[in-house]
Amino acid sequence: MSLGMIGQKAGMTRIFDSTGISVPVTAISVSPNQITQIKSMERDGYKAVQVSYGVRKESKTNKAILGHYKKASVAPGKGLMEFRLNEKEIEGLEVGKSIDLSLFKEGEHVDITGTTLGKGFQGGVKRHHFKTQDATHGNSLSHRALGSTGQCQDPGRVFKGKKMAGQLGNVRNTIQNLVIIKILLDENTILVKGSIPGHDGSNVIIKPTTKKYTPKEILTKQEAKQEEVKQEAKQEEVKQEAKQEEVKQEAKQEEVKQEAKQEEVKQEAKQEEVKQEAKQEETKVSKTEKPEEGKK
Repeated sequence: MSLGMIGQKAGMTRIFDSTGISVPVTAISVSPNQITQIKSMERDGYKAVQVSYGVRKESKTNKAILGHYKKASVAPGKGLMEFRLNEKEIEGLEVGKSIDLSLFKEGEHVDITGTTLGKGFQGGVKRHHFKTQDATHGNSLSHRALGSTGQCQDPGRVFKGKKMAGQLGNVRNTIQNLVIIKILLDENTILVKGSIPGHDGSNVIIKPTTKKYTPKEILTKQEAKQEEVKQEAKQEEVKQEAKQEEVKQEAKQEEVKQEAKQEEVKQEAKQEEVKQEAKQEETKVSKTEKPEEGKK
């Protein structure tokens, strides 16, 4: 687990990137968090950093918590939160030190944890997306009923965890891999792409993502790079096709040359054969002339 921050959801809006594309973002107000305690393995049994967020009047803080804040020389906050860290991550952190939005950078992926909106007691259709029963054909007052929930005789009970009507929402939820679009240090505000759980003003926890992503400066650069890679791939494909066509043409030319060479060899063989036949004919003629001269 990495060190994170606690902020308050401010609402949703949109911004336009350098290419003019509308990007939906959630604004989170993150005032500097104060380190109130560093827990160690020897004293507490685990390693963690405790931080406070927000500001609260001393008159509205009980004495036990107020003493804890005074021991750390930190002003009372609205609450405390722990982040479990390893030995390397704790290095450089001190009690009383302030943590601001410089902990993150634009283009980084983060996980945001909050409490979802409570929707009260809801039926199975809305809560678990059950299919409704027939609207007609004798159905009366059971259009949105659950149907069977258990067995008749054996085991004759409803199993624990059965999906039924009940409380919907108001649970802790984490949205992973949200991209930081912009960080406004002067306004203590961070803009994150997409939506996050909770109502406006609710507390949320921002932590570096547990997924292994390479941080990017801004999202549009990543998209531009992907487009550039696609264009390069297309150009490479065109080059490969041209190269293959060139190889085919060279192969054809080589084939034509081979055929011409074979034809030339055949012609030479024919000429040689004709010469041999002429020579043989000449030899026969000379042999027939010699006996006639002897008779004379």
